[in-house]
Amino acid sequence: MRLLPALLLLVTAGLWGQPQAQLEEEPQAQLEEEPQAQLEEELDAYRRVLMDWGGLTRYGSENAELKLDPHESRVVFLGDDITEHWIDFFPGKRGYLNRGITRQVTAQMLVRFRQDVIALKPKVVVIQAGTNDLASVMGPSTEATMADHFMSMVELAKLHRIKVVIASVTPVCDCVRNKQTGRRKPGKIISLNSWLKEYAKASGSEYLDFYSVLAEGRAFKRDLTSDGFLPNRAGYERMAAVAEKAIGAALRRPDR
Repeated sequence: MRLLPALLLLVTAGLWGQPQAQLEEEPQAQLEEEPQAQLEEELDAYRRVLMDWGGLTRYGSENAELKLDPHESRVVFLGDDITEHWIDFFPGKRGYLNRGITRQVTAQMLVRFRQDVIALKPKVVVIQAGTNDLASVMGPSTEATMADHFMSMVELAKLHRIKVVIASVTPVCDCVRNKQTGRRKPGKIISLNSWLKEYAKASGSEYLDFYSVLAEGRAFKRDLTSDGFLPNRAGYERMAAVAEKAIGAALRRPDR
C-alpha cells in the first residue's frame, strides 16, 4: 500500500512542525482514515518546498510577462492560503495582482519580496501573512521572529516608494469538520493582530482589519467560512470591501 509510506514521509517532512498537543489529539487510526488523495496533495506541497523553499518559481514566469501600464494603480497582494484561494479576486481590477502561496510563512514571503513585489513596481502592497507562522507550518516561530520579517518587508517597500497595507491575521473556528484552533490559537491571533495594528501606525502604513469583519467573538463566523480557516465567497466579499478602503487610504498617504 502507498498510504503508509505517505504517512511516514509526512511525519518526517512536515508534521514535526505541529504542536505536540495537536498530534496527540490525532491518533494514528484517525490519520489512516484520511483520503489518499489528500495525503498525496500534502506530499506534493512538501516536495515543492524542498525544491523551491521561497516559492520563486510560482509566479516567476507570470511576472516576466507583465507589462507596466503607467496609467494603472498596480496593487500586489502578497500572502498565503487566504490570498491564493481568494474567490472572485477583484474582478475588473487588472492592476490588482494576486501573489498568494498556500502554506507560506513570513520568512518565505521575505525571500520572494523583491521578485513578487518590488520588481512589479506597484503603487501599493498588501501584506497578508502570519497565520502559518502561528501554526508552525515550517517549524516553530516566535512573535519576535515574525515581527522581524514583517518589518523587513515594510522597510523594503518604503525604500522603493511603495505604499504599504498590513492585513490582520484572519480568525479560525472549530465550527466545521476540520478543527483549527489547536494549531492557530485565537489568543495568539489576537496578540499578533494587536502588534500588527500598532506597527502599522508606527511605520506609516495602513492597517487592514480582516479579523473584525469575519469574526464573531473570538471565532470565525460560521456563515463566512468554508472550513473554519478559509473564507467562503461571502467572507471574501467582506474582505474585498475593507481592502478597497485600506488601499484607497494608502494611496492618499503622502510619501515619507
